Amino acid sequence: MDLRSLAATPAPGLVHVLVEIPAGSTNKYEYNAEAGVMVLDRVLHSSVRYPFDYGFVPNTLAEDGAPLDAMVIMDEPTFAGCLLTARPIGILDMIDNGAHDGKLLCLPTADRRLDGVTSVRQIAPNQLEDVAEFFRTYKNMEGRPVTITGWLDAAEVPALLERCIARAARGLPPGATG
Repeated sequence: MDLRSLAATPAPGLVHVLVEIPAGSTNKYEYNAEAGVMVLDRVLHSSVRYPFDYGFVPNTLAEDGAPLDAMVIMDEPTFAGCLLTARPIGILDMIDNGAHDGKLLCLPTADRRLDGVTSVRQIAPNQLEDVAEFFRTYKNMEGRPVTITGWLDAAEVPALLERCIARAARGLPPGATG
C-alpha cells in the first residue's frame, strides 16, 4: 500500500484518514511505509481501549515527526488499513514528550447521519473527556506523561493541516519548526 500519491485533503474541509487502530482495540497497529503494510506495534494495558477509530492523515508531518494523527467517530469500528474520507470538527491539543501533538477529531463523510455536526462543541463533554483521559492514561502507563491543553474547534483545523502538509512537502526532520 503506497500512500505517496494520496492527497492529504481530497477536497476543502475534508481529509483522508488511514485507520491504524479500530475503536475498542487494545492492539496498537502502525503503518509501516517501507513494507507498505500494517504491523502490530504493541498491546496496550487491558484497561485501556481506543475510544474511536484512530489513524493518520497521509502525506502530512506533525511537529512530533509523525504524520498528523486523526480520530474518527464511528458507530461501528472499521479495520486496520481502512482508508476513509473524513471531515475534521476539532483538535485534541496536547503536548507529548515536549512536542506539540494535536490530534484531529473527525466524522466520516460516508455516514450522512452526522452531516449536521460541524463542531467539537456538539460532542458531549463527557465523551470528549473520555478521549482526553484515554491519552493521559495510556501515555502515563508507558512512562510518557502528556499535557492535555484542551479541545480546539473546527476553525483551528485548517492552519494545523496546512502546516503539516507543508512540513511533509519540505521533508522536515522531527522537531524542526519550519
